[in-house]
Amino acid sequence: MIVELDKDNLSDLVAENDTVLVQYSAGWCGNCRIMKPKFKKFAQENENATFVIVDAEKYPESRKLANVDNLPTFAAFKKGEVLSQIQTNKTDVLKSFIDEATHN
Repeated sequence: MIVELDKDNLSDLVAENDTVLVQYSAGWCGNCRIMKPKFKKFAQENENATFVIVDAEKYPESRKLANVDNLPTFAAFKKGEVLSQIQTNKTDVLKSFIDEATHN
């Protein structure tokens, strides 16, 4: 499942789902736009996690959950807590990050 936030409610999704993977991005971020379709593709391949795209500028409370200070940032949440996060524009690095988060 993939969700694009339309309100600042990532904390609800993190609380309601066991494994949540998040792409923090912004409209002006070129690397974010490049990674977004790749993130969506990985979401289709992983049905055991909830994938969320968060506009880090529009939703500051959601951004604070992972202390995001660089974009794009990808964060993995397990059972309501931040498990890990990375900043990358490399598909293979993102795939490894997602694989590790969804197979723990």
